[in-house]
Amino acid sequence: MVERILVVGPKDCLAMVDDLVPKGFEIVKALHNSPEQKAALPGTHYFVGFIQQYVTPQLYKDAPHLKLVQMLSAGYDRADLDAAGKSGVPLCANGGANSVAVSEHALLLMLSVSRRLITQHDNVKAGRWHGNAPPTVHEVRGKVLGIVGLGTIGKKVARLAQAFGMIVHYYDIKRLKEEEEDALGVRFRLLPEILRHADVLSLHVPLNDSTRHMIGKAELAVMKKSAIIVNTSRGPVIDEKAMTEALSSGRLFGAGLDVFDEEPTPADNPLLKLDNVVLTAHLAGPTFESNISRLRNGFDNVQRVARGEPALWVVPELAD
Repeated sequence: MVERILVVGPKDCLAMVDDLVPKGFEIVKALHNSPEQKAALPGTHYFVGFIQQYVTPQLYKDAPHLKLVQMLSAGYDRADLDAAGKSGVPLCANGGANSVAVSEHALLLMLSVSRRLITQHDNVKAGRWHGNAPPTVHEVRGKVLGIVGLGTIGKKVARLAQAFGMIVHYYDIKRLKEEEEDALGVRFRLLPEILRHADVLSLHVPLNDSTRHMIGKAELAVMKKSAIIVNTSRGPVIDEKAMTEALSSGRLFGAGLDVFDEEPTPADNPLLKLDNVVLTAHLAGPTFESNISRLRNGFDNVQRVARGEPALWVVPELAD
């Protein structure tokens, strides 16, 4: 029997499938929530795509032959991990396929906020060659970057930041060995130390009960007034209301945000009125290159499971 791979995603991602899909499988490509997706599930063995929102008890009823649920996303906060665990079907993330894209985006946000890029851009477009006053801008060389979450993305951010001459401290519940810190050029600090000393705070943690609002009013209060927050992980990792108050009152220099409490963020979100923020629409990860990497990793995992080998990149909560 030929096994079926169901790939679900947007058109740009589905357009790349034919060049990467392994031979020997039946391939069904479907847009999100389409009739094709629903019709294909009963005979599907490998469910691949931007699909964390479909990981519910109903999925395993609709697709009783599943052998692998392969997400193309790194995050899995919308997946029902209890249902996934009870199913016995491996639930896997993307193996760091978007780590280059997200780490580059984090540096983009750091530099854009530090140099007040949006303000300068708007001034030039409006004919204010030097603006109303010389903007207060900063270099990142010699500044302390505090990375919270030193996984695949956090490590790449550290390397990129060092190319700009930044000093990198990190906090993670999985601490590196000293020789690993030496090789990467980073130093472990407790979270309170990170908050007090960071010139730039960059967040790279998954969203779960332990990280939700891990940066709240009390944490923001101890940060430097000149500090910048960059968040390319998940919006609710920060107490958005408390951060907005700190930014609007001048308690923080600025923020670069790719993620929000609610997405799309509402038109009346007060963050949208601030001139010391740079905002993007949860687009740090999707690039042409990262979409190819996501599919490559996904199809590699499909073939591993088809050969009877253990799946790679099982989400940590289900890895045992």
